[in-house]
Amino acid sequence: MLSKPAIQTETPLKTTTKNPKLFYFVAWRWHFYAGLFVVPFLIMLSLTGLVMLYDDAIEQAEYSQIINIEPQTTPLAPSVQLAAVTAQYPNAEVKQYLTPPAADKASRFAISNQSDAALFITVNPYTAEVLGEINRDESWYSLANDIHGTLLIGDTGDRLIEIAASLSIVLLITGLYLWWPRDKASKAGFLIIRFNSGKRLLWRDLHANIGVITGLFLLLFLVSGLSWAGIWGGKFVQPWNSFPAEKWDNVPLSEVDHSSMNHSQSKEVAWNLEQTPMPNSKAQLNTLHAAKSLNIDQVVNFALANGFSRFRVNFPSSETGVFTVSANTMSGDISDATQDRTTHIDQYSGEVLAEAAWPDYSLMAKFMAAGIALHQGDMGLANVIANTLLCVAFIFIAVSGVVMWWLRRPKGALNLAAPPLPQNLPLWKSASLVMIAVSLMFPLAGLSLLSVLLLDFILLSRVPVLKRLTD
Repeated sequence: MLSKPAIQTETPLKTTTKNPKLFYFVAWRWHFYAGLFVVPFLIMLSLTGLVMLYDDAIEQAEYSQIINIEPQTTPLAPSVQLAAVTAQYPNAEVKQYLTPPAADKASRFAISNQSDAALFITVNPYTAEVLGEINRDESWYSLANDIHGTLLIGDTGDRLIEIAASLSIVLLITGLYLWWPRDKASKAGFLIIRFNSGKRLLWRDLHANIGVITGLFLLLFLVSGLSWAGIWGGKFVQPWNSFPAEKWDNVPLSEVDHSSMNHSQSKEVAWNLEQTPMPNSKAQLNTLHAAKSLNIDQVVNFALANGFSRFRVNFPSSETGVFTVSANTMSGDISDATQDRTTHIDQYSGEVLAEAAWPDYSLMAKFMAAGIALHQGDMGLANVIANTLLCVAFIFIAVSGVVMWWLRRPKGALNLAAPPLPQNLPLWKSASLVMIAVSLMFPLAGLSLLSVLLLDFILLSRVPVLKRLTD
């Protein structure tokens, strides 16, 4: 909650045209109420984000014996490795093959079995020895991801997090207004930490300046995160920016979409393809069993010959399905979003049926491809360090807001000590327009903000009992 300390008053501020503090206190009150809801969510998102940020390190520590291998001269063909997996797991269906990320790392095959767990089988690519299995559903990443996205309570949690993320944008806007230097008092703490001016000013300076400095990064995280949310993302932004399957000429389309290639809660498919229908192989149904399907070696050789380096291959999910070769920032295959690429291959003829790459992405899809790479810390060690510092900063901003409230509230009082609301306030046109725009862009934020403002105007500011609880 970016804010400045003010003298507590038991009576509402009187409205005069000469009082420049009127709108300041309105913005502060909005900031305060939005912060009440956002603070616990911001801490939760930052903590779970840190766990996901260090997923590779956690996995390396837990599964080093079945991930790390001794590099040799020439790896065996993927079909030999696949045969070793199917021999050890005869009742499982192999869904995906992931190329080794480095010469000293194992190959991976994703399988599904009767337990429906998201299992990755690691294989030594030089010896075809099956090394072990990684249950992604039981990983720290999976737990953190589920909390990060749904609070472990499904759609209800998704909606609550979307409201919190949307209201965080309101916090950023009002916080920027509160921080902006407009008089001697506000200029004194502009990009300055006053260590010798008392606890309240010290916490105010830390909270406000750190909040503004990291605000742009927080906005990036919020928008990219909201693009996955159920309402703003799933119902509005993602459908509008989904890749149009009509751009693929003479390609039969499946009834399932690209999200079917995701494993459990893990998002592996490029954001703008999730809602796009999958293509089907062109072979006629009555000749499918007679037709000869491609093998994994042919698909991998095709990928290598056509510019793929580190990638994954999704196997056909049915007799009409396709092989899909993909490398994108969403799945962590690559860190350069401009190299995002998804190619669908007819499982019988080997014909390239459809492809979507960076030049085909919409502007929002390009933002998501690049933004998610930054968001997940996929762009190298510097990115991981920067995201770690940002998550710590976000936690500090949330905690410092609570500390500021605690220092400002009257000692021994049991009320919220909300910033005072001026009476008979004239219409604040610029702020109203900004909030209307935010509400239109983020529907759940608009509904939440409207509900809080109506509650404040009708009840909290007018009913004596409730007014005493908030003042």
